[in-house]
Amino acid sequence: MQHNLIVITGATGTGKTGIAADVVRAMPTEIISCDSRQFYREMKTGTAMPSTQLLREIPHHFVGHLSVTDNYSSNLFEKDVLNLLPSLFKKYGFAVMTGGSGLYIDAVTKGIDNIPDTDPEIRKHFQKRYEREGIESLRNELKKADPVHFARVDLQNYKRIIRALEVTASAGRPYSSFLGQKRAGRDFRVIMTGIRRTRDDLYERINRRVDEMVAANLEEEARSLLPYREFNALKTVGYREFFSFFDGDITREKAIELIKRNSRHYARRQETWFKKYDDMKWFTPEEKESLISYISENIR
Repeated sequence: MQHNLIVITGATGTGKTGIAADVVRAMPTEIISCDSRQFYREMKTGTAMPSTQLLREIPHHFVGHLSVTDNYSSNLFEKDVLNLLPSLFKKYGFAVMTGGSGLYIDAVTKGIDNIPDTDPEIRKHFQKRYEREGIESLRNELKKADPVHFARVDLQNYKRIIRALEVTASAGRPYSSFLGQKRAGRDFRVIMTGIRRTRDDLYERINRRVDEMVAANLEEEARSLLPYREFNALKTVGYREFFSFFDGDITREKAIELIKRNSRHYARRQETWFKKYDDMKWFTPEEKESLISYISENIR
């Protein structure tokens, strides 16, 4: 019997969480979250984590299973999901994975390069160096340590540069030497689907959702996490802007404005990532029944 993993993805704010729940109501199985921000139990409000009621109704995996102090990666996620899938396939024949973290989708569906674990202290070192000296210092370090990766990495993305530096320093060999290795195949079929909205509709929903998060005590949640701001999980939209407000660098109104702007920018980056999926079948939220029919026909 052919087992199937149904991926339902889309940019932040498209409504994929609710649509995935409706799919599972129509075709019972369990949901695997591939929203890397929802892994952390302390970040409920700022990540639009599924409601307690929904989590009771439909089994969700990898929602709130970590603390912000935990070290986690796409490599570990790949292993965890591949260990879980056989039991879901045995019980239902298929599973649904939903979320917008493209790297984590790729880890499960295609496999990713086998990058070794790194020392968290080394990551903290490069993070503090970035905060103290800026991105140019990291670029120069990477150019010396791994000129091959320097030539192809996004030099505007400090997180990617830090990742390469921490792996190089931890492993004692260039980050680029771990890339491009042969990846393990998959013994299940992947059905890629996506939810999309018009740009104006999406941006309006993002702005409204930020207002709802603020009304639901996002500021208080961020303040409670201030002692943990150095951890990687909290270097994300919704928290770093409030941290700047707490530091006195910007006003509260400016922090909220920046959360909306940075969320829109994040959605745009997600949409760019999804363009590489040639096998993606796109649906609007109004085409939910068509999505359910498409999935049903493909797993039959």
